[in-house]
Amino acid sequence: MASATRTFARALRTSARPAINAAPRAAFRQSARFYSAKPTGGSSSNGLLYGLAGAGLLGGGAFYLYSNDSNVAPKLFVPKFEDYQKVYNEIASRLEEKEDYDDGSYGPVLVRLAWHASGTYDKETGTGGSNGATMRFSPESDHGANAGLKAARDFLEPVKAKFPWITYSDLWILAGVCAIQEMMGPTIPYRAGRQDRDVAACTPDGRLPDAAQAQDHLRNIFYRMGFNDQEIVALCGAHALGRCHTDRSGYSGPWTFSPTVLTNDYYKLLLEEKWQWKKWNGPKQYEDKKTQTLMMLPADMAIIQDKKFKEWVKVYAADNDKFFEDFSAVVKKLFELGVPFKEGTETWTFKPVNA
Repeated sequence: MASATRTFARALRTSARPAINAAPRAAFRQSARFYSAKPTGGSSSNGLLYGLAGAGLLGGGAFYLYSNDSNVAPKLFVPKFEDYQKVYNEIASRLEEKEDYDDGSYGPVLVRLAWHASGTYDKETGTGGSNGATMRFSPESDHGANAGLKAARDFLEPVKAKFPWITYSDLWILAGVCAIQEMMGPTIPYRAGRQDRDVAACTPDGRLPDAAQAQDHLRNIFYRMGFNDQEIVALCGAHALGRCHTDRSGYSGPWTFSPTVLTNDYYKLLLEEKWQWKKWNGPKQYEDKKTQTLMMLPADMAIIQDKKFKEWVKVYAADNDKFFEDFSAVVKKLFELGVPFKEGTETWTFKPVNA
């Protein structure tokens, strides 16, 4: 199934991406739920080494290049847009390298990594957020909400080895941007300049949303980060991607029929399908009554049980372009929470490779 899904998605992406706003792509989004009928369960070549002695220069954006030849003086390396585009391209080229991983793409788990690295931010204390990549360390890596994200971190290690000048903090967020765009999502603006931190900066458990909770919990979590109701619902649209696993969250199944293509189907399905409690030995979750192959979590259902949230669910279900516009803005905000960017840091947009 993953192989067939991957082949079909690649064909659609190849034909749709050149004209992002063209009719074929819009038509695909309207029918994306049929994408999968029933889902199933080193060192650089030039001999130069990147040193961190210059990491404090230019807001952490400059590094010294050291040669293996002791007679060659170190060179100051300031990464530019083109360097980050190369990192983006490397990630994009590897997203579908393992057909047997989930639905044939690492894209969804990379989005989750970037999301969870950012979603620990607390606006009152200024702690947490994507600046630090503290999920590299225990206890944060062991938090229940981060179960399974080792797969994403391990996936990015060869990229880090190939481009050692990029911080883990910037790499994880760039991977999230890349994954969203390569899965036919909107363009996500990106700024570099995050710095890695040590274990002392790890955040306490409980800062990420609990899927078993309802609307009051969602507001407490997201208001703490500085989001409003509209932004909360827009961020929930990321559940169009990926699936839950019994050996990670305990839940099981995908939210939509196209788990490696971003559309507004998450909202449509919430409103249009009939949902029932799944009868099984796992934690409480919903399943669609028609096919019993899709799932929703209690926190998902909360956004249609709450009147204010539901109004935005209706907006995004009716208008994919509006969803993409708001999703791009709120994801950029999420990914930048608490990051002390140097004044004048440029905002970049990357050219998609496969989508």
